[in-house]
Amino acid sequence: MEKEQIFQRNAGFLAFFLSGICAISSGVVVSILQEIYGFAYGMTGTLLSLMSIGNLLAGFASGMLPAKIGTKKTVVLLTAGYGAGYLIMGFSGWMLVLMLGFFMVGVAKGSTINTCTILVADNSGDRTKGMNIMHSCYALGALLCPFFIGAAMKAGNAIPMLVLAACGFLLWLTFCVTPAETKAMKKDRNIDKSFLKSRKFWMLTGLLFCQNAAETSVTGWMVTYFKGNGIISGSLSPYTVTVMWGATLIARLLIAFVIPIKNSYSAMIKMGIGCIIFYMGLMMTSTQTTAILLLFAFAFAMAGMNPTAVASAGRMTSAASMGIMLPAASSGAIIMPWIIGMVSEYAGIEIGMASNIIPCAGMLLFSVAVKRLKE
Repeated sequence: MEKEQIFQRNAGFLAFFLSGICAISSGVVVSILQEIYGFAYGMTGTLLSLMSIGNLLAGFASGMLPAKIGTKKTVVLLTAGYGAGYLIMGFSGWMLVLMLGFFMVGVAKGSTINTCTILVADNSGDRTKGMNIMHSCYALGALLCPFFIGAAMKAGNAIPMLVLAACGFLLWLTFCVTPAETKAMKKDRNIDKSFLKSRKFWMLTGLLFCQNAAETSVTGWMVTYFKGNGIISGSLSPYTVTVMWGATLIARLLIAFVIPIKNSYSAMIKMGIGCIIFYMGLMMTSTQTTAILLLFAFAFAMAGMNPTAVASAGRMTSAASMGIMLPAASSGAIIMPWIIGMVSEYAGIEIGMASNIIPCAGMLLFSVAVKRLKE
């Protein structure tokens, strides 16, 4: 492997680590903002959904803008949202500013995952292993984010957002110094759209839609749910994110280095079954210890779903296909947090969170459908 390929792959790992810190912190940040400004559950869901809308639009922009302004300028432009978004959140509590901030963070998140997926997939001998290592980097960032925020909170309510802005600008600088086009992209500049006719491609997109919906709902709402129901004390509740992403990191490292997946389709079915069982248990528990253990188990079961599904796309992994698959799938992360917010507003947060079992079941159904599909 050439030096430039290694540099690009490692840049993808570093950028996704920083994205893990910035993206997953949004669930804790929205809880902090809710406490400071006292807005309703509906507004919490709106802010999280605006972030997901930015994520969605960034995915489409990543697929179209390179033809207009070039790949490098597209990446540098769109990934500036982390730093800029959190920066304005730290200086204003005006609702429109917060809405803009979450939207910009979403744009950066969407662009980062698209760019990193290409950088790592095109420069890894083993795609499944490379994608699991990349997502392990994301999980490590997510694991550390509560500690960053907890330490920053001691210096003032606005400091966490400023720390996250600094991480965002570091991510942006990483892309500024990294060649944006991989060797595969330079070799074949023709856009292959044959993936649009593939049933497997759309089945995997549907699976990722459900995975995004379930994961974003848990990372965005679980802190608020635990605090609102008194299941976990207010001082400890932000660290539920650490429990979830600690489990995710362990599972992804095991898949990458210890227990490699031999049949990705069977593995995704088992993951789907685990997600349903553990999430149902999570919704029925009322004690702190059981809640933490079940959250760990749920995250462990879901950990390999996203990287395994993306890797299963095989030769269909390209800038064009990822520009369709990832943003289409991310619409699940827009719809479900908003649904939970609306349901919680009128029926209580218990019913709102219980509705998240629907995308969990969807993951299993799509996994079964993909395995049965013969192309």
